[in-house]
Amino acid sequence: MIYILMNLWPILAATLLGLGIGLAVLTAARLALPGPATIAGMALAQFWLAAILAGALILAPREAGAWVMAIGSAVVIWIGFVVPVLWISFAAYGLPARRAGLMMLYWLVAMVGEAALMQAIGLAPPPAA
Repeated sequence: MIYILMNLWPILAATLLGLGIGLAVLTAARLALPGPATIAGMALAQFWLAAILAGALILAPREAGAWVMAIGSAVVIWIGFVVPVLWISFAAYGLPARRAGLMMLYWLVAMVGEAALMQAIGLAPPPAA
């Protein structure tokens, strides 16, 4: 987990980008802004996903190309983890499919944006053991 500390600035920048995209989505969808506790939870979730993405980008094989792996990693993590969790969570509470779709799309855009930003900034791998 040392890579998180080594790449704190790119991860924080990606976190802020994800939160900004979230604000834009809420505003465009004319949804009420959440309270401070929820915003803090959203920031923590954005930070953690950015940290996971950073790890995936650092470990990505170079053969496919850095940008292909950056965007591909975001999409694969989104499909493998975010979509199933949101799908089941929204279904369990009977929330509208349209709202679930909007939130899934938000997380896809946020994660691809975060991956692209961190790739553009650059990430440092941890020292070899």
